[in-house]
Amino acid sequence: MYLTRLDLSHFRSHRRSVLEVDSRPVAIWGPNGAGKTNLIEAVSLLSPGRGLRRAAAEELVRRPEALGWRVAAEVTQGGLGEEVETRAEPNHGRTVRMSGKLVPQAALGRLVRVLWLVPSMDRLWIEGADGRRRFLDRMTLSFRPEHAEVSLRYEKAMRERNRLLKDQVRDPAWYRALEVTLAEDGARITGARQEAVTRLRAAQDDAETGFPVSELEIVEAEGPELSAEALAEGRMRDMAAGRTLIGPHRADLRATYREKGVPAAQCSTGEQKALLISLILANARSLRDETGEAPILLLDEVAAHLDAGRRAALYDEIEGLGAQAWMTGTGRELFEELGSRAQGVEVSETGGESCAVPRDLQL
Repeated sequence: MYLTRLDLSHFRSHRRSVLEVDSRPVAIWGPNGAGKTNLIEAVSLLSPGRGLRRAAAEELVRRPEALGWRVAAEVTQGGLGEEVETRAEPNHGRTVRMSGKLVPQAALGRLVRVLWLVPSMDRLWIEGADGRRRFLDRMTLSFRPEHAEVSLRYEKAMRERNRLLKDQVRDPAWYRALEVTLAEDGARITGARQEAVTRLRAAQDDAETGFPVSELEIVEAEGPELSAEALAEGRMRDMAAGRTLIGPHRADLRATYREKGVPAAQCSTGEQKALLISLILANARSLRDETGEAPILLLDEVAAHLDAGRRAALYDEIEGLGAQAWMTGTGRELFEELGSRAQGVEVSETGGESCAVPRDLQL
């Protein structure tokens, strides 16, 4: 699975950028603020959700024109090409088309598998559980595209129940259907997450890798097991809190550096980064083994925080996966170990407009 063409129009700092690429990794370099991350953010929007920055559609438009934005790509999978386009016009929501036909966002997950690692994730193990749940759900979504629809349905039912709780509504009739939905979809979410963790463990155990292996554990919030009956019995408690206190929306993901037996939260910054890279690579290996094709990888500023040995190990593993990895960095020298195994793109900025130009990786 890889892109052969990426076409941006009025997206972030890119008035118009068109890249023709092949299946090899793509090394992108340029000064800070030139628009490198904007390129890979555009690729991330070829999967369901709000992309690697979690930006709303109106935040992606190029200023000052504010004409609306468009991201189009040619995706090759199994030897066949598919035209994909996502766009948003002013005062309108984001739309998705495949081969010219309007489709729901969830359809992207069945066509394009995209995994990413960005600098904001470096503090994943030491900040709040929300980020770890999103990380877990992105991995789960890569294995089960339907996880997005189930999660959206669950979140909608939970918001409606929470609104009733805050309004002190006591009539059971208002709650019953919502609580059945929460229980059924909550069980699906929990089961899909556990399956994803099991697959990640197996992918790490079976791999020869230059990155540390982590032991993963999903920790559920204290309280009764989620069911419609448990939700009904807990209404008064939830009403006092103003929110639903049991369910997968309160779960957490914990990781332990296996070789050292140290929780990820207590590891050094470099070790935490290496653990994250290891999980992304394990996720990609598992998907490749299942589908026969590696997912697209987006690795923002990943090389800057690795020594030369770890950088070489990362590039070797990407090559071994056969993945098209889009990687950014401030200098071309960060990718010199790749040589002809990758293709280069230099991004510059002039007058508030980004320009992306293919370049030879050799210095």
